[in-house]
Amino acid sequence: MPWGRDQRPYAGDARSPTLACMIVDEGLELLTEEQACALLATGEVGRVGITIGALPAIFPVNYRVIDGAVVFRTSPGSKMSAAAEGAVVAFEVDDYQLADRSGWSVLAVGPAEIVHDLDLAFKVLDAQLEPLVEGRRTVIVRIEPTFLSGRRIVHEGAVSAR
Repeated sequence: MPWGRDQRPYAGDARSPTLACMIVDEGLELLTEEQACALLATGEVGRVGITIGALPAIFPVNYRVIDGAVVFRTSPGSKMSAAAEGAVVAFEVDDYQLADRSGWSVLAVGPAEIVHDLDLAFKVLDAQLEPLVEGRRTVIVRIEPTFLSGRRIVHEGAVSAR
């Protein structure tokens, strides 16, 4: 690994079930891909990271997970939909509670594409994915995660909720 540390999600070890609660980075639990996927599906608003002119740009979007992919709606002709056509993007969602200093974060990375498939478009409509902002958001973007990772804040002596 170029950064000196393996960043892949922990896949578990059938020989040692206690490793499923692996703690890394002093208080962060590295989630399994299944746990990360389950948390990704519970979110409603996340952030999509793209590049525009070689510079990073991050946009909040409301989304759904449909058939294992992240989908959201955007405006036709926007920089976001143009840049997302075939680009590899990052998508992040998290939740946290300041009162007890708990929370989690999930990162999905994969190619984005404009949805032209009518079956998927109807699934998006059935999922009631309505944009939070006003204006025409008729373009559906789909991100197929090829990399998924997650972390949960844990406190020494506490058992994280599963």
